[in-house]
Amino acid sequence: MERYHMLWNILYSKRGKKSSGRIRAERLRSVLAGKSSGIDGLLVTVGLCIIALLLCVVMKDRLEIFIRTIVDALTAKATGILG
Repeated sequence: MERYHMLWNILYSKRGKKSSGRIRAERLRSVLAGKSSGIDGLLVTVGLCIIALLLCVVMKDRLEIFIRTIVDALTAKATGILG
């Protein structure tokens, strides 16, 4: 219903009549396609967060070993530089 309301506003508003035909056609195309300007990026971000969370849960033990290895290597390097 909202899509038809937006379509009505674009086609019959005073501002719509004053705008060029190309701009009105682009607005009409986006309304008919039902696309929102920022929903794609939001969905990608949420999807990537879910994947990262799943990887952390599934690979918890491996991740712990990986982080411990990095910390040990950095500690050894820092001790070599400072001591």
